[in-house]
Amino acid sequence: MRTVASLMALVVLAGCGGSRYSSDAAVGRFSPTPVLFATGPIQKACLADGRRGSSHARCGCVQAVADQTLSRSDQRQGAKIFRDPHRLQEMRQSDNQSDNAFWSTWKAYGQSAAAACSNT
Repeated sequence: MRTVASLMALVVLAGCGGSRYSSDAAVGRFSPTPVLFATGPIQKACLADGRRGSSHARCGCVQAVADQTLSRSDQRQGAKIFRDPHRLQEMRQSDNQSDNAFWSTWKAYGQSAAAACSNT
């Protein structure tokens, strides 16, 4: 059960690998891919979580997507999930309508973050 919650939290992070600069930018070529970066509760929780692969750029990208797709309330709730991934599993299995709504929102957010941050 905890594995699914951990996996969902990882989806958010795993899809956002690399640095915020492309190898082309490092050699002076223009990279047309915009760099997503923001600070906020998801970014802070991501950095504090200490997962392998967490970086300033990756966590900032994940926050930028959160700013585009999640309400402030959902961001605060999502930041708590980084500290307690089992809570996400409980929400997924809950009969509570608000828990189910958050699960759906968080799942869609994770997919968006993975797609948007895959080259970050």
